[in-house]
Amino acid sequence: MNNLENKNTDTEGTNGSQIKDSGFSNLKYMLVGIVFGIVFVKAEIISWYRIQEMFQLQSFFMYGVIGSAVVVGVISVQIIKRFNIKTLQGEKIEIQPKTFNKGQIYGGLLFGFGWAITGACPGPLFAQIGTGVTVIAVTLVSAILGTWVYGYFKDKLPH
Repeated sequence: MNNLENKNTDTEGTNGSQIKDSGFSNLKYMLVGIVFGIVFVKAEIISWYRIQEMFQLQSFFMYGVIGSAVVVGVISVQIIKRFNIKTLQGEKIEIQPKTFNKGQIYGGLLFGFGWAITGACPGPLFAQIGTGVTVIAVTLVSAILGTWVYGYFKDKLPH
């Protein structure tokens, strides 16, 4: 049976893939994550000190990393749109337009305060734990709990 015959009738969100990968094929994502974590550690992107330097405006390093990521992201999206790039499985990539609402400001401020206080954002949490900074597990549990609370109250929040 090929991947096209394994189409899921339930979508995984607006941009979710319709093709289900086997559990073993998901190993590639774990390997990419491990390499990504190693790069984060070696580049000191997960360093609490680097993050504190950024929030105290003492160093350009993290701003350069984040700015570079934004530039790469913008260029990548433009290439995907212009050349109608498809996924490796041949599915069309649809980028949905985003609408702005004031909740994004509150969420961004809450995220930024949490990042400044804990020295961790969701991306490198696992890399930090992997380096032995196990106290970050508190931040991980808090992030999971915060995501659950947001999901629970999402429909009741102002738009």
